[in-house]
Amino acid sequence: MSLHEHRHNKQPINCMVLTISDTRTKMTDKSGDLMAQLLTEAGHLVTMKKVIPDEQDVIYKTIDEGCQNRLIDVILTNGGTGISNRDVTYETVEQMLDKQLIGFGEIFRMLSYTEDIGSAAMMSRAIAGIRNHTAIFTTPGSSGAVKLAMNRLIIPELTHVVNEIYKDL
Repeated sequence: MSLHEHRHNKQPINCMVLTISDTRTKMTDKSGDLMAQLLTEAGHLVTMKKVIPDEQDVIYKTIDEGCQNRLIDVILTNGGTGISNRDVTYETVEQMLDKQLIGFGEIFRMLSYTEDIGSAAMMSRAIAGIRNHTAIFTTPGSSGAVKLAMNRLIIPELTHVVNEIYKDL
Protein backbone atom coordinates (compact mmCIF):
# COMPACT_ATOMS: atom_id res chain seq x y z
CA MET A 1 0.00 0.00 0.00
CA SER A 2 1.40 3.43 -0.93
CA LEU A 3 1.78 6.28 1.56
CA HIS A 4 -1.16 8.03 -0.11
CA GLU A 5 -3.32 4.90 0.27
CA HIS A 6 -2.32 4.54 3.95
CA ARG A 7 -3.28 8.14 4.70
CA HIS A 8 -6.63 7.88 2.97
CA ASN A 9 -7.56 4.50 4.40
CA LYS A 10 -10.66 5.25 6.50
CA GLN A 11 -10.34 2.17 8.70
CA PRO A 12 -11.33 3.28 12.22
CA ILE A 13 -8.64 2.78 14.84
CA ASN A 14 -9.52 1.81 18.43
CA CYS A 15 -7.95 4.31 20.81
CA MET A 16 -7.45 4.80 24.52
CA VAL A 17 -7.07 8.41 25.71
CA LEU A 18 -5.19 8.82 28.97
CA THR A 19 -4.75 12.11 30.82
CA ILE A 20 -1.91 12.03 33.32
CA SER A 21 -2.32 14.76 35.91
CA ASP A 22 -2.43 15.42 39.63
CA THR A 23 -4.83 18.33 39.14
CA ARG A 24 -7.23 17.37 36.33
CA THR A 25 -10.47 15.47 36.82
CA LYS A 26 -12.97 14.03 34.34
CA MET A 27 -14.83 17.35 34.58
CA THR A 28 -11.74 19.53 33.91
CA ASP A 29 -9.96 17.30 31.37
CA LYS A 30 -9.91 19.73 28.41
CA SER A 31 -6.93 18.09 26.72
CA GLY A 32 -8.27 14.55 27.01
CA ASP A 33 -11.64 15.74 25.72
CA LEU A 34 -9.89 17.48 22.81
CA MET A 35 -7.95 14.32 21.95
CA ALA A 36 -11.15 12.27 22.00
CA GLN A 37 -13.00 14.86 19.90
CA LEU A 38 -10.27 15.04 17.25
CA LEU A 39 -10.05 11.25 17.04
CA THR A 40 -13.82 10.92 16.67
CA GLU A 41 -13.95 13.66 14.03
CA ALA A 42 -11.25 11.76 12.10
CA GLY A 43 -13.41 8.61 12.15
CA HIS A 44 -11.60 6.73 14.91
CA LEU A 45 -13.09 5.13 18.02
CA VAL A 46 -12.30 6.11 21.60
CA THR A 47 -12.87 2.82 23.38
CA MET A 48 -11.52 4.02 26.74
CA LYS A 49 -10.79 7.41 28.33
CA LYS A 50 -9.26 7.91 31.79
CA VAL A 51 -7.65 10.50 34.04
CA ILE A 52 -4.90 9.09 36.26
CA PRO A 53 -2.38 10.64 38.68
CA ASP A 54 1.21 11.37 37.68
CA GLU A 55 2.49 8.28 39.50
CA GLN A 56 4.92 5.94 37.76
CA ASP A 57 3.29 2.70 38.96
CA VAL A 58 -0.22 3.86 37.98
CA ILE A 59 0.96 5.05 34.56
CA TYR A 60 2.82 1.78 33.93
CA LYS A 61 -0.10 -0.41 35.03
CA THR A 62 -2.70 1.54 33.03
CA ILE A 63 -0.64 1.60 29.83
CA ASP A 64 0.31 -2.07 30.22
CA GLU A 65 -3.36 -3.03 30.63
CA GLY A 66 -4.17 -1.02 27.49
CA CYS A 67 -1.43 -2.80 25.55
CA GLN A 68 -2.87 -6.17 26.56
CA ASN A 69 -6.43 -5.19 25.62
CA ARG A 70 -7.25 -6.47 22.13
CA LEU A 71 -9.82 -3.68 21.73
CA ILE A 72 -7.10 -0.99 21.85
CA ASP A 73 -4.75 -0.32 18.93
CA VAL A 74 -3.35 3.02 20.10
CA ILE A 75 -2.83 4.70 23.48
CA LEU A 76 -2.64 8.49 23.45
CA THR A 77 -1.53 10.23 26.62
CA ASN A 78 -1.32 13.86 27.58
CA GLY A 79 0.41 15.33 30.61
CA GLY A 80 3.37 14.50 32.79
CA THR A 81 5.97 15.20 30.09
CA GLY A 82 7.55 18.31 31.60
CA ILE A 83 10.74 18.57 33.64
CA SER A 84 9.40 18.95 37.17
CA ASN A 85 9.99 16.21 39.73
CA ARG A 86 6.35 15.05 39.44
CA ASP A 87 6.56 14.61 35.64
CA VAL A 88 7.34 10.92 35.12
CA THR A 89 5.39 10.04 31.96
CA TYR A 90 8.46 10.11 29.71
CA GLU A 91 10.56 7.87 31.96
CA THR A 92 7.70 5.43 32.41
CA VAL A 93 6.76 5.15 28.75
CA GLU A 94 10.36 5.06 27.51
CA GLN A 95 11.13 1.92 29.55
CA MET A 96 7.97 0.22 28.27
CA LEU A 97 8.60 0.58 24.53
CA ASP A 98 9.71 -2.30 22.32
CA LYS A 99 10.43 0.21 19.53
CA GLN A 100 10.66 3.97 19.77
CA LEU A 101 9.39 6.35 17.08
CA ILE A 102 12.17 8.86 17.66
CA GLY A 103 10.96 11.19 14.92
CA PHE A 104 7.72 11.91 16.77
CA GLY A 105 9.39 13.78 19.62
CA GLU A 106 11.87 15.46 17.30
CA ILE A 107 9.23 16.74 14.89
CA PHE A 108 6.86 17.72 17.71
CA ARG A 109 9.56 19.87 19.31
CA MET A 110 10.45 21.41 15.95
CA LEU A 111 6.81 22.29 15.26
CA SER A 112 6.37 23.59 18.81
CA TYR A 113 9.44 25.77 18.38
CA THR A 114 8.49 27.24 15.01
CA GLU A 115 4.72 27.49 15.38
CA ASP A 116 3.97 27.90 19.04
CA ILE A 117 6.28 28.33 22.00
CA GLY A 118 9.77 29.10 20.72
CA SER A 119 12.77 27.99 22.75
CA ALA A 120 10.62 26.55 25.56
CA ALA A 121 10.03 23.62 23.16
CA MET A 122 13.32 22.13 24.37
CA MET A 123 11.57 21.24 27.66
CA SER A 124 8.94 19.14 25.90
CA ARG A 125 9.55 15.44 26.36
CA ALA A 126 7.00 14.02 23.93
CA ILE A 127 7.70 10.39 23.03
CA ALA A 128 6.08 7.68 20.93
CA GLY A 129 6.65 4.04 20.15
CA ILE A 130 5.30 0.52 20.07
CA ARG A 131 4.66 -1.96 22.87
CA ASN A 132 3.07 -5.35 22.29
CA HIS A 133 1.63 -4.31 18.89
CA THR A 134 0.11 -1.16 20.40
CA ALA A 135 1.18 2.33 19.36
CA ILE A 136 1.73 4.80 22.22
CA PHE A 137 1.89 8.57 21.74
CA THR A 138 2.59 10.95 24.63
CA THR A 139 2.06 14.69 24.44
CA PRO A 140 2.29 17.55 26.90
CA GLY A 141 -0.94 18.33 28.73
CA SER A 142 -1.70 21.76 27.29
CA SER A 143 -4.55 21.96 24.82
CA GLY A 144 -2.28 23.78 22.36
CA ALA A 145 0.27 20.96 22.46
CA VAL A 146 -2.45 18.33 22.06
CA LYS A 147 -3.98 20.16 19.11
CA LEU A 148 -0.58 20.53 17.42
CA ALA A 149 0.41 16.89 17.94
CA MET A 150 -2.96 15.49 16.94
CA ASN A 151 -3.54 17.64 13.85
CA ARG A 152 -0.01 17.76 12.47
CA LEU A 153 1.45 14.37 13.45
CA ILE A 154 -0.79 11.75 15.01
CA ILE A 155 -4.06 11.84 13.05
CA PRO A 156 -2.38 12.08 9.61
CA GLU A 157 -0.29 8.94 10.36
CA LEU A 158 -2.48 6.97 12.78
CA THR A 159 -3.86 4.45 10.31
CA HIS A 160 -0.46 4.11 8.63
CA VAL A 161 1.26 3.39 11.98
CA VAL A 162 -1.31 0.76 12.97
CA ASN A 163 -1.18 -0.90 9.53
CA GLU A 164 2.61 -1.13 9.80
CA ILE A 165 2.39 -2.67 13.29
CA TYR A 166 0.04 -5.40 12.08
CA LYS A 167 1.59 -5.86 8.61
CA ASP A 168 3.61 -9.02 9.30
CA LEU A 169 1.34 -10.69 11.85
